[in-house]
Amino acid sequence: MDPLYDLKFPIGQYEPPAVFTDEILKSYINEIKVLPTLIELEVQQLDAHQLDTPYRPDGWTVAQVVHHVPDSHLNAYTRFKLALTEEAPLIRPYNEAAWALLPDVSNTPVNVSLTLLHALHTRWTNLLDSLTEEQWARAYIHPEHGRSFDLRTAAGMYAWHGKHHLAHITRLKDRNNWY
Repeated sequence: MDPLYDLKFPIGQYEPPAVFTDEILKSYINEIKVLPTLIELEVQQLDAHQLDTPYRPDGWTVAQVVHHVPDSHLNAYTRFKLALTEEAPLIRPYNEAAWALLPDVSNTPVNVSLTLLHALHTRWTNLLDSLTEEQWARAYIHPEHGRSFDLRTAAGMYAWHGKHHLAHITRLKDRNNWY
């Protein structure tokens, strides 16, 4: 396999299960719930040089990854709320690569985004914990993919997304012996 693919997708790509069980949904909620703490533990001892190190060639720095996760998950949380309050809403995509280059990323300490991530995930998992079977089946339409995503699938994608970026950080630390 291509070594750059392994650096880009260290845990592989998201594959939804054939059937979403209550146990699977609970595991997604738990993964979303613990993600802020896991990321915080991985970056809390990194210095400025380490935070400014890309996790792969032509990839984001660790700091950009830390700032990206709440950006992405704020969008996800909004998509969930739209799907729960509107009938199959068409969501608005965003240019995540361009967002990573904005001054709020380069001029904000990572602890600010970690605080945001903790608060956001508390709100998000409180919402997820309360969903009924009918609510989990609600969906939003993503115009870039040209299809709808039900909230079960979306929860799995974002649980994966968090682990995906956490692995970018942990694998970089492993490769560089930053422990």
